[in-house]
Amino acid sequence: LRPSGGSRPGTRAMGAQPMDLDESDLLFEEDILRNAYSLKYWWRYMEAKKRSPARQRNLIAERALKYLPGCYKIWHAYLADRRAQCKAKEPGHPAHARLNAVYERALVYMHKMPRIWLDYLEILAAQHAHTTTRRAFDRALRALPVTQHERIWKLYLPYAKASPVPEAAVRIYKRYLQFDSDAVEEYIDYLMQIGRVSEAALKLAEVLNREGFVSLRGKSRHKLWMELCDLVTKHPDKVGSLRVEAILRSGLKAFTDEAGHLWCALADYFIRQALFEQARDVYEEGLASLLTVRDFSMVFDAYSQFEESLITALIERQAQQQAAAELAAAESGGASAEASKAAAATTLELDMRLERLERLMERRPELLSSVLLRQNPHSVHEWLKRASLFEASPAKAIQTYAAAVKTVDPRRAVGRPSALWLGFAKFYESHGDLKNARAILRKATLVPYKSVDELASIWMGWSEMELRHKKYPEALAVLAEATAVPPASRRAKEKEGPVQDRLYKFTKLWAFYADLQESLAGFEPTRVTYDKMIELRIVTPQLVLNYAAFLEEHKHFELAFQAYEKGVALFKYPHALPLWLSYLTKFTARFGGAKLERGRDLFEQALDGCPVESVHQLYLLYAKFEEAHGLARNAMAVYDRAAGAVALEKRASVYQLYIAKAAEYFGVTKTRDIYEAAIGALPSSEAPSFCLRYANLERKLGEIDRARAIYMHGAQEVDPAVAAGSADGESPYWKAWHDFEVSHGNEDTFREMLRLKRTVRASFADRAIVLPGNEAGGTKRPREEEAGADSMARLEAEATDAAGGGFVSGGAVGGWEGGAA
Repeated sequence: LRPSGGSRPGTRAMGAQPMDLDESDLLFEEDILRNAYSLKYWWRYMEAKKRSPARQRNLIAERALKYLPGCYKIWHAYLADRRAQCKAKEPGHPAHARLNAVYERALVYMHKMPRIWLDYLEILAAQHAHTTTRRAFDRALRALPVTQHERIWKLYLPYAKASPVPEAAVRIYKRYLQFDSDAVEEYIDYLMQIGRVSEAALKLAEVLNREGFVSLRGKSRHKLWMELCDLVTKHPDKVGSLRVEAILRSGLKAFTDEAGHLWCALADYFIRQALFEQARDVYEEGLASLLTVRDFSMVFDAYSQFEESLITALIERQAQQQAAAELAAAESGGASAEASKAAAATTLELDMRLERLERLMERRPELLSSVLLRQNPHSVHEWLKRASLFEASPAKAIQTYAAAVKTVDPRRAVGRPSALWLGFAKFYESHGDLKNARAILRKATLVPYKSVDELASIWMGWSEMELRHKKYPEALAVLAEATAVPPASRRAKEKEGPVQDRLYKFTKLWAFYADLQESLAGFEPTRVTYDKMIELRIVTPQLVLNYAAFLEEHKHFELAFQAYEKGVALFKYPHALPLWLSYLTKFTARFGGAKLERGRDLFEQALDGCPVESVHQLYLLYAKFEEAHGLARNAMAVYDRAAGAVALEKRASVYQLYIAKAAEYFGVTKTRDIYEAAIGALPSSEAPSFCLRYANLERKLGEIDRARAIYMHGAQEVDPAVAAGSADGESPYWKAWHDFEVSHGNEDTFREMLRLKRTVRASFADRAIVLPGNEAGGTKRPREEEAGADSMARLEAEATDAAGGGFVSGGAVGGWEGGAA
């Protein structure tokens, strides 16, 4: 319907045609007439007309914007409506141009609103109008504040990547790096994507030169270096603007853990440029400077593969030349001189490269040894292994030994530096040059070793070399020089001085010297050497025993005993024990009873201070000496002292021997005191066995009451419930007492035995209750105690009834044993 009263103010907008209105619109129009500059009434009107035709909605929005051109809310709703209207239009439709015009009008007022710009840029990007879109992006960046640029660049960069003109994208990225310099990695990736390797390498090098650069992708400086190295080596023809070799060598200095990879990359750079000789020089330089076996294996494998690839290429070229020569010969009837000359050159080059590869493989152990020695130049083991590689080349072996002894610092050496000097001398010895071997060993004796042991090994090795060549006087002279005592001025500073000043106190060297003199020099020089060792207080108990044996072998027994005396004066227990045992044994064997008092004095001296763990050996030897050469009474006194002095675990065996000897010399009746002393001195685990023996003795002597008293005494420590090896489940001790009472007892004694047995069983039961594992049951309530007492009385009554009437005078009837059980 058209309004009947003609046109009203506000019904035409910016040259638009009259709008068709209905009755419901009149209220909105009247409000607008009264409040044309109020957003509320225009917004209400626009919301009411949402379902109206697009033309009507557009006219209302245009009319509203005429009065309110700076209202973001109306512009945003209007533009969203116009975008929805163009959504279904095909590309190139005039509606898109009209939409762009509306956005341009909106940006006149809304140029500071990023949302308007973003929507507009998305529309332009979808229309593929590249120049218009690029200019719009640039206008947006100029219009918006810098704090809003990040939102524009999120659209601009994907658009630039998709642009068909890479140069435009590169320039856009350069502008973006001015805004965010940390996004350089994304720029480098794009340059690699479009094939601009040179620019990517330059940019990556620039990044590495920035000290404070932090990768947004979490890459370390090491990782970026590796990427640059891979980039420049894989594209050598595209990175002419960079000094690739200088870059890689600076990386070798900065990242030593990647030395193998970087050396291979540098060689690969030259290989890709067909500079094979320079690549070979790089491989050789790398092998001569690497520090780890891992890097060495990497470079060596790459080097060998490089040589093999060259050989393969030459073989293929040779085959091609042969095929061409055969074809030419078939056509012309003979081979040309040029073809023959080229084939000969190829063959010569192939032989040279094969020889080079073979030489490289032969050098591998030597090169690997160099790597290990660069890791630790003070490794003695590696130097010896390196010298063993040149067994076929004496000059190289001598050169290696000379470098080793010059390089290895004895204070920092890993291993024994003396082994290097001995190996060096032995090499000369194996080639028959004893003069130079002696010169090497003479120099070795002047080296400041860490320990005296190493210096002594040099002197002993020198002496052994002379012995191998039957130079016996020279061998003795070497050891005499080594063991010479330095002057007092040097001895006063031997703790701070070199090891050469402490050599004269090294026991191993003196022992070797003594053995050699014993074999070669005779009695007197050997005796002097041993005495000198004792004087210097550097002997060991074994050396004293050897010295004494040596003197006895030459029939100098008193000198041997003097050697023992000196030895036991030097050492304390337990080291002196083997000396005393040997001394006392040899003395008793030599003199027997001729020097009885002297022997007794020696035994007393030996016993003084001897630990209880070893004293039983001396006491037994002392007792045997008294038995063989002294008085039996004295022997018994020694056994008595031994029983109280030895360790607890040896006491039982000593008492057994003591009892046996007493019975042998004085009769069995004299053993009663010994048995009683043993029972009182031994622990409860061993005393019952002596009680059984003692009771058996009294039984044989007819002392029944004494035997019974002994059984009763020993029974206090024997648990009747413990069946140790008994077939019927009863303790052997109680079984023996049972048999004794059966044979010699009566009703009263048997009842007394049973009563004591119950008492002992109850006593052991109480002990078991208070053990740590049974502490919870250690306290009984009164009723439980009464029940226990009743049980005990009942058991006693049953036993009494069972035993009653079973005895006759002097023996037992058949049913008695069952009652006792």
